Amino acid sequence: MLVALLVGAALGASAHAALDPAWLETIVSRASEPVGRLFLRLLFMLVIPLILSALPLGIAGIGDLRALGRIGVRTLLYTVAVSAIAVLLGVGMVNLFEPGAGLAPELKERVAAAPAPAPTGAAGVELIVRLVPDNLVRAMAEGDLLAVMVFAVFLGVGLAAVRSEPARRLEEILQGLYDVVMWLLGLVIRLAPLGIFCLVFSLTARLGFDVLRQLAEYVAVVIGALAIHMFGVYSISVAWLGRMSPWRFFAAVRPAMVTAFSTSSSNATLPTALLVADRELGLPTHVSRFVLTLGSTANQNGTALFEGVTVLFLAQFYGVELSLGQQLLVVSICVLGGIGTAGVPAGSIPVVIMILGLVGVPAEGIGIVLGVDRFLDMCRTTVNVTGDLAAAVVVARGERGAGREADGPPAASRANPGRT
Repeated sequence: MLVALLVGAALGASAHAALDPAWLETIVSRASEPVGRLFLRLLFMLVIPLILSALPLGIAGIGDLRALGRIGVRTLLYTVAVSAIAVLLGVGMVNLFEPGAGLAPELKERVAAAPAPAPTGAAGVELIVRLVPDNLVRAMAEGDLLAVMVFAVFLGVGLAAVRSEPARRLEEILQGLYDVVMWLLGLVIRLAPLGIFCLVFSLTARLGFDVLRQLAEYVAVVIGALAIHMFGVYSISVAWLGRMSPWRFFAAVRPAMVTAFSTSSSNATLPTALLVADRELGLPTHVSRFVLTLGSTANQNGTALFEGVTVLFLAQFYGVELSLGQQLLVVSICVLGGIGTAGVPAGSIPVVIMILGLVGVPAEGIGIVLGVDRFLDMCRTTVNVTGDLAAAVVVARGERGAGREADGPPAASRANPGRT
């Protein structure tokens, strides 16, 4: 993907400088742009089935809160609070540094002239009413994805509340749909280099090298926000709520962080995270298994932050002014999307595309983001997994079996052969 980004940017900028504008527009409109749009349509095709499967499964994975008691409630409250902090941090840094702004006025006019999906929804009380679909099929057909998300949330709550055998079979059907959609997403991502090349070529052919400067600023903002959240927010939560030294915490979770960075998958890192929680942090097994298993899907702080930054960056890039209410809507969707985002590489891309459509930002801009997404995915996955372990430390405080000294050596845990 990175090679496709660099080659597409170089050829596009060269064509921008060397070719006649009429010929250049012909090449872009009849060759590169249609291929790029086809790649985007393949991603769009998977958005609704992904929402209808991943989000209910993520919520249903919380289980019956009445049965789980304080562990489930504390996990849920902590997840929502820290995810909200992550997204607000990212959105705040985008508004502060404005990585998507700064294009020359004439180039801004060309970007703004790109075809953009019409914003959906309404304002005020009407928006709240329209959040609940009166016809799910019509909402899907009209692309009212926010209403589809609300239905998916209700479906997940119902699956968590109803513990009958037919409900479990419905959950298995949704799991099957989720597995199929994720396989198809992996297939589409294999075509990403071609799609990225065409999308980036189209942008740089029209705009020149200015787009790469803004891309570098975007990467810097994402990494900066992720670093502040991981070493700032997690340190405070672990020390204040978990009564554990941040130095000891980060020293203990290094194996999980390395695994997360190398695999870009929260799901693939889960075995390592469970091992770290038991042997290095000395957490109660029943707490760590519940929190980390749920967190691998439903506690994606880094992903939620990335989604918020990306949407606002592309809005600035395309000159789409988002009001405070729209930005708060983006924050809310990103927090909710963090529950249903797949814990696999590039699992957040369909969610970003969905949010772009909701706020009227051209989805074509996702091409320049995809070119650097692999590296950013490695970074945000590290934040996700570290956040899961921080949540386990916080939730474990006060639970039976968590009586080991927070800052003491975890040797007792390693010496206990009955723990796995």
